[in-house]
Amino acid sequence: MKPLVSIIMGSTSDLKIMEDAAIFFDEMEIPFEINALSAHRTPEIVAEFAETAYERGVRVIIAAAGGAAHLPGVCAASTPLPVIGVPINSSNSIKGVDSLLSIVQMPSGIPVATVGIDNAKNAAILAMQILATDKPELYEKLVKFKKDLKTKIIKANQDLSKLEYKFLVKK
Repeated sequence: MKPLVSIIMGSTSDLKIMEDAAIFFDEMEIPFEINALSAHRTPEIVAEFAETAYERGVRVIIAAAGGAAHLPGVCAASTPLPVIGVPINSSNSIKGVDSLLSIVQMPSGIPVATVGIDNAKNAAILAMQILATDKPELYEKLVKFKKDLKTKIIKANQDLSKLEYKFLVKK
């Protein structure tokens, strides 16, 4: 089995965030790989990794980074595959906002799709949406996933309608 998605992060300290993507891929039965790579400490390894991703079967890269957050951009510069950046609120970032801005503000020609700070699950969902454009079995799983989201909200509103407060106005 070849990985369709590659999850990479600047260090294993990001795993606590990126695990949400791994869990989602397991639930959806999407083969993935996961690695720690550093754009600053091992730039040549990152470039080779991104350059050879397609040959390994990878079709989407999810790259997480905190602080200066160069990993997603270095990957995007080294491969024509779609790269999704996950800004991390790390110990060397300003609540993740600096990482968000570093990832989202890529120069023309080197796009990185960017999700919210620490939002690895949205990155995984976006990766699945990209893959599903030509994989009907993944498309059907996405349809079910979205339907389940709708069902959860309907149930939540049913539960909320049972609340009793003196000044609660009900429809």
